[in-house]
Order: sequence, then structure tokens, then C-alpha cells
Amino acid sequence: MRLLLVEDDLMIGESLEESLRSEHYAVDWVRDGHNAELALEHDHYDLILLDLGLPRKSGLEVLTNYRKRQGVAAVLILTARDASSDRVKGLDAGADDYLVKPFDLDELFARIRALLRRKTGRTQTLLNCAGLSLNPATREALFQNEALHLSAREFNLLQALMESPGQVISRSELEEKLYGWNEEVESNTVEVYIHMLRKKLGTDFIKNVRGVGYKVVPDTQPAT
Repeated sequence: MRLLLVEDDLMIGESLEESLRSEHYAVDWVRDGHNAELALEHDHYDLILLDLGLPRKSGLEVLTNYRKRQGVAAVLILTARDASSDRVKGLDAGADDYLVKPFDLDELFARIRALLRRKTGRTQTLLNCAGLSLNPATREALFQNEALHLSAREFNLLQALMESPGQVISRSELEEKLYGWNEEVESNTVEVYIHMLRKKLGTDFIKNVRGVGYKVVPDTQPAT
């Protein structure tokens, strides 16, 4: 999952970026409202962590403009402003959740997972498909009821596919979910991870739609 962190405080930003990456999210970090809007115009994100008190353009203005452009990423406001009027303004502008600083990191991660579930239309915490079960909260995987060892990026790639079973996801979309701005992406990186996953799960688990991308097939298919 790829996140945009919008935070002007250097110490908080560095700490959050490191913590989010330790949770295996791809993270891009900007420090003002103007650069936040540039990032949102040119890149796709699953979730935005947004401070309100930003230089050059306020977080509320960034959020309002993003929703006016039909931006669909989940937005979690992180701010020291704890007045109910500020929470109301943020939620009415299009935020999905609101967390007041200082906050517990475990609570932040839980809220992020909940928002990502909601964004993909899921209510269950586990992802299940063709004998494979993923738990994004614990990063555990079971295949045919046995523990399966996955690298961080193998897990993230499977999570991206299993959150939209039956939907074809392009290589570039998968790369966006796996890597942030400062991480080098090799030309065949997705193919390498898919090859490794097929060795663990079988050649038919991830299907290649030639010239389009990859998908996993849902456990149940509608009758034809």
C-alpha cells in the first residue's frame, strides 16, 4: 500500500516515515501544502496522512481541493488541533478519520488498516483466496492451513491482488504500491516477485493477463 505523508514538522515526519516503512508501507513524505497538491496530481495513493497546519497551503485547503478533483484515497487527519469545530471542518471537507497528536502508533496503524479495509469494501480483517489467508495486521500468511513465509514485498504484492480478486492490476500499479519515491525500482521487479510467489503457491494462483497485468481469481465465481 502506498501512503502520502503530509507533515511539516521534521522530527515528527522523520519518525512517522520510519515507523510506516517498518510496517511495510511505501511512503512518500512532503512538508507543505503546495507539494502535497503536486504529489496528489501526479501520483496515486491508497491513503493520505494529512496535517492541517501546513506552510504555503493549509491541510484543509489541500483536502478540499483534492475531493473537488474527485480524489478517492482515504484521508486520515493527524493534527494537534483538538477542538470539535476543527474535527467537524476536517470531516466535512472529506476526511475519513481524525487523530489528535500526540497519538499511539499502534492506534495509528489500526486506523490505517481499518481505512484501507473500508476503501476496498471489506469488513473482514483477513484476506482469503484459493486456500491462502493473509492477515495484514500481523503480517501472517497461511496456505492450505500451513504457515507460509513471505518477504515484505511478496506479502504486499499478494495483498494488493487479493484486495481486488478478479480485477486485473497492471505492473505499474503494483510497482506504485510496493515502492516510494526514494526506492529504486528495477524494470522486472514485479515479474521477479510473481515468479517467487508462484514457486510457493503454484503456477495458477496468480494469473497473467497478457499485455494488461495480473490477477487472482476469487474463491467463488458467478454462474455463467
